[in-house]
Amino acid sequence: MIKYGIAALGLGFLASFAHADGDYASPTNDRIRVSLGAMRPSNSTTLQVDSSSGLPGTIVSGENQFGLDSSDIEPKFQVMVRAGERNRLRFDYFTLDRTGNAIVTQPIVFRDAVLQPGDPLQSLLNLRLFTVTYGYSFWHSEKLEIAATLGITAVDISAQAKVQTATVHVNQLENVAGPYPTPGIDVTWVASKRFYFDGRVQYLGVHVDHFDGSLGFFELDALYRYRPNLSFALGYNYVKANLSSTQSSNAGLFDISTKGPELFVRVAF
Repeated sequence: MIKYGIAALGLGFLASFAHADGDYASPTNDRIRVSLGAMRPSNSTTLQVDSSSGLPGTIVSGENQFGLDSSDIEPKFQVMVRAGERNRLRFDYFTLDRTGNAIVTQPIVFRDAVLQPGDPLQSLLNLRLFTVTYGYSFWHSEKLEIAATLGITAVDISAQAKVQTATVHVNQLENVAGPYPTPGIDVTWVASKRFYFDGRVQYLGVHVDHFDGSLGFFELDALYRYRPNLSFALGYNYVKANLSSTQSSNAGLFDISTKGPELFVRVAF
């Protein structure tokens, strides 16, 4: 996290010199925004990975049975570029990387491995989301902007269960990846010269053949403009991913939700 803190301080330092005495133009007219900070999420994870022979996998709580952290600190990164008055692109990157240690208390079927009570379990769960979102502002004024959006999110989920003892050697790794469309809406409301609010919702549920999935982003931020180009923000972020497959060779379930407060600095021009 140190490198993200240094980068955020660098952005703030540069922006503090940019148009320090200039007018406070409305943030609804920003051409470029770069936001960098950190989020402290609370996490909830449910896993089920069926065996390749069709044996149902054990429904597992990632936090309770795999020992994954229920709370941690994750980086926030976002860039917005506006083209003209009503068109814009936003780039978001979210990562949730966790490891855990636990003692197995009941038999767990995890793909083609069966973990037995007493096994010392090492686990890993990584979630990475990269989203490119196009927005069209059907309402645009100095005080209020409302945009319809359509995003494409590249999802990558990796899970690992590992047991290493003198007599037992298990190392089972699972990966789910793919692009998912996420339509939504963005809103910016300017309360005063110094304060404004940003909110966004993106969500889609799909059912295709043997696959069911849903992906959602919900965010609300309050921003204080310390300088015309520099803002500090406090917000709340919620990410929900539910991916399940009934395909015989790759059946399973990943249900991950993460939510919590965030702090970030934004430089805008």
